[in-house]
Amino acid sequence: MADKHILSLEIPTVSNCGLLCIKDTSQYSSELAVDCEELLITLPGFSVPVLIKVDKDFDMCLTACTLALQKENCGNSQQDIPDGIYVIKYSVSPNAKVYVEYNHLRVTSLLTTYYEVLCKLDVQACQPEFQKQDLLNEMSFIRTLIDAAVANAEYCQSSAQAIQLYTYAKQRLNKIACPSGHC
Repeated sequence: MADKHILSLEIPTVSNCGLLCIKDTSQYSSELAVDCEELLITLPGFSVPVLIKVDKDFDMCLTACTLALQKENCGNSQQDIPDGIYVIKYSVSPNAKVYVEYNHLRVTSLLTTYYEVLCKLDVQACQPEFQKQDLLNEMSFIRTLIDAAVANAEYCQSSAQAIQLYTYAKQRLNKIACPSGHC
């Protein structure tokens, strides 16, 4: 193996609104020590990251308590972790030089609403009637908007565009999920 670490993280989309899961997928050099592992997570709307002490090869799911979003009843209840752009930085010693940083657009809550709407639509294994077909086309477009938002945040490095797309998808989805606007 090379004489340097190749750091990498996997941040999967999970269906549990109360968890943010992160897995270390790094390739570590057997010739170098792995010391001072740090995971820094800057939550949406915050400027100071939360420091999570980790060991190499970690595979963890964080909660609102772990992320300092929830301060009370941590053993008894679990608050949801909000959607939005998370800046996730993983480093090892020397931390200023050996690190990897990701923008992760969390869309768990939005996808939960999306799937709930699909369940209510009662999609069947046959050609839908015209009105339902229009609704399914709209749902398909909304899913494309969600995917485009994630792509802009995580691959195109365009956070502003990602948030615009996310917000637009949420607005369109809410019109279907709650047509009266009183939900």
